Amino acid sequence: MENFSFTPSDSSIFILTGIPGLEAAHVWISIPFSVVYIMGLLGNVTVLFIVGKEETLHKPMYLLLCMLALTDITTSTSFMPKAMCILWFNLKSITVKGCLTQMFFFHAVCTIHSAILVTMAFDRYVAICNPLRYATILTNARIAKLGLVGLIRAVLFILPLPLLLSGQPFCANRIIPHTYCDHIAVAKMFCGDITASRAYGLVMAFVIIGLDLTLIGLSYGLIIRAVLRISSKEAHQKALNTCTAHICVIMMAYTLGFFSTLTYRFGHGIAPHVHVILANVTYLLPPMLNPIIYGVKTKELRDKVAKYFCRI
Repeated sequence: MENFSFTPSDSSIFILTGIPGLEAAHVWISIPFSVVYIMGLLGNVTVLFIVGKEETLHKPMYLLLCMLALTDITTSTSFMPKAMCILWFNLKSITVKGCLTQMFFFHAVCTIHSAILVTMAFDRYVAICNPLRYATILTNARIAKLGLVGLIRAVLFILPLPLLLSGQPFCANRIIPHTYCDHIAVAKMFCGDITASRAYGLVMAFVIIGLDLTLIGLSYGLIIRAVLRISSKEAHQKALNTCTAHICVIMMAYTLGFFSTLTYRFGHGIAPHVHVILANVTYLLPPMLNPIIYGVKTKELRDKVAKYFCRI
């Protein structure tokens, strides 16, 4: 572990150590991280490009897919450039304001991502349970409004996190054993009473995720009920196939997110480097896999991608 000494002029500086205990292997660890990050960027930019160019894909489902791609890009980009500076160039310092800003954007985008998954579940519910009214219920304008609601919700719920910490005094130790400014890791750097901040963060995590999972579960409960009423096995299979990609994305996002959050808050016996690696994987892997999942399971998108690649 490196030793850091702070001078009075460093009063507004935090130190992000990267992956604690594995500093000697930072460059090697950065290779798979950067490969996954770049693949995620390429995949999501490809989705945005294809949907933007093809007018036949200007539909609510693909608009939601573009919104998902944007949040995937923003989530990973909110911390990966700084993480790469730490792992490659040993540039570990970050200002307090910069740290709190990164924390806000990171958690806000994650909250928007969850709202988009809820909207996608509602989209599948309408498509299967009320197909004749799909075009009137879910217009592009309505999807855009739902996206705006998700953005406003994220800002209102996440903005108190940095505000509750901003007025607190710092501890002498301002070393954050992480690659980015996660809320709990940053909260430990403040020596004032952070009970309100920690409680708010925990409650918001469970309220947001709990509400979103409840709405997703309700949508799929109604979908399953509607599918079971269909007598044709072929229609059963077709209806379920339209949900497969979304179910895979939901399971990956929430399972990894839950596991990472719970081990970080309550897994005190787990080595610090495991926490940090798991946290990075949680927000790097889904952005890489989501375009692949939707590309494989959505025939219309797959055909358009193949058409563009054949032209190259």
